[in-house]
Amino acid sequence: MERRPNIVFIQNDHQAWLQWDKNQSIRPKRPNFERLAAEGAVFTDAYCASPLCGPTRRTMLTGLFAHTHGQYHNYTDPDYVHEVYLDTLTENGYQNYYYGKWHAGPGAAGDHGCEGFSYTDYGNPYQTREYREYLAKRGLPQAVHHIERCFYVKGISDRGDWDGLEEGADYQCRANWCGEHAVGVTTTPKDTHESFFLANLACDKLEEIAESGDERPFSLRVDFWGPHQPHFPTQEFLDMYPDFHIEKYGNHDDDLEGKPQTYHRERNVPLGENDILLQPSTLAWEEWEVLIRHCFAHQSMIDAAGGMILTKLRQLGLDKNTLIIWTTDHGDGLACHGGHFDKGSYMCEEVLRIPFAMKWEGVIPAGQVRRELISTIDFPVTLLDAAGLSYTKNPVHGRSLLPLVTGDETSWREDLMSETQGHGYGEDVMARVIRYRNWKYVSTKDDVEELYDLEKDEFELHNLAWSPKHREILEDMRARLARWQQETQDPFSMR
Repeated sequence: MERRPNIVFIQNDHQAWLQWDKNQSIRPKRPNFERLAAEGAVFTDAYCASPLCGPTRRTMLTGLFAHTHGQYHNYTDPDYVHEVYLDTLTENGYQNYYYGKWHAGPGAAGDHGCEGFSYTDYGNPYQTREYREYLAKRGLPQAVHHIERCFYVKGISDRGDWDGLEEGADYQCRANWCGEHAVGVTTTPKDTHESFFLANLACDKLEEIAESGDERPFSLRVDFWGPHQPHFPTQEFLDMYPDFHIEKYGNHDDDLEGKPQTYHRERNVPLGENDILLQPSTLAWEEWEVLIRHCFAHQSMIDAAGGMILTKLRQLGLDKNTLIIWTTDHGDGLACHGGHFDKGSYMCEEVLRIPFAMKWEGVIPAGQVRRELISTIDFPVTLLDAAGLSYTKNPVHGRSLLPLVTGDETSWREDLMSETQGHGYGEDVMARVIRYRNWKYVSTKDDVEELYDLEKDEFELHNLAWSPKHREILEDMRARLARWQQETQDPFSMR
């Protein structure tokens, strides 16, 4: 019997991707991700099941939408009652290793058969015993970040979670979670940053696996905290974007006419006042360029850290018979639709669409650019399928991607649903999205419907839901949503 493959799953957090890549003269530089994509398959139409960490991260463990697994918000936190792919791998002889952010409900990866570094909740790697031991072993100082811009966030800044976060100051995060709404530069060596901390831990484990001679298959998962804000790259990565000037983003000046109220919410001061987005933006575009440059540099930094893992796999010969996936949990609303920082319950492409690439040498032919509609509901089903396994304890909503990229299957879904139950924190919003061909439909409970032709209007500026000429497609999209809700037993009505 052929040995089951190793599985390497790399996940970024909160990454702006599609429109920045397609429409700007300056793109985020991610050579390692792009190399992986060129050596296997990249999907241009990958979506998160929900544009928020907790819901979509539990989806990537269970293959279920949030309306079934119950992690509606980041801190709904119901007990795990559905099958988790990590448990199934463990039960079937895999060595499981997990390094990084959990934020998928109660417990952490150690509760699901994994060794490594993983704490419950959002977490702060800079305050852990493992990080201190890592610094001591390598003779490194605690990470220090020089703050260039920060925002006041009602409900977070008030309680002093990020004491010392001030513009022009040097800063160290001493809170129990790190997610500062800020940009700056890490002034200590890059290896002090969480991304290289995690990458080094993973590389050390790969060396240990190679030296052990253990022939059991392994699963290695690395979940970076970035490029979620705070954007604190080192100068090395900022220098990749010298004399940074970028065209104003395509929907930055959107007046939000015909949009649901979700687009008007903005917690970051001075971008918003009393949680309402101020328009036009209170920041000049030159100030937005500073934020975007740091975001791009942060993406390049995460790419370099992830690239260390890919390089180590090759050096040790562990990339043979190994499925490698690199993706992101959800997108980022940076600078979009009137000038947001972070994300919200608005269901635009910026927060829904994500990068996704996969490689399996000798199994997945290289150079594939796939345009099928895929989702985070599919990712864990794919991982189990690679191991010759499947979910057996409960039905799932996702499908394996392997038949698509190996040429064993040509048929695929023609439409796809994403959802939100809101972001919590006083923002309980119910919305569903359907993508079909060039069309996108959004139904937000107790608010306006949205219909966009993404081929002609990729920045979603012209809501066609009221257009008499598009009545037929609107009815069709409503019917497609109803079918998805029925098939996935979605208990929430949008009408």
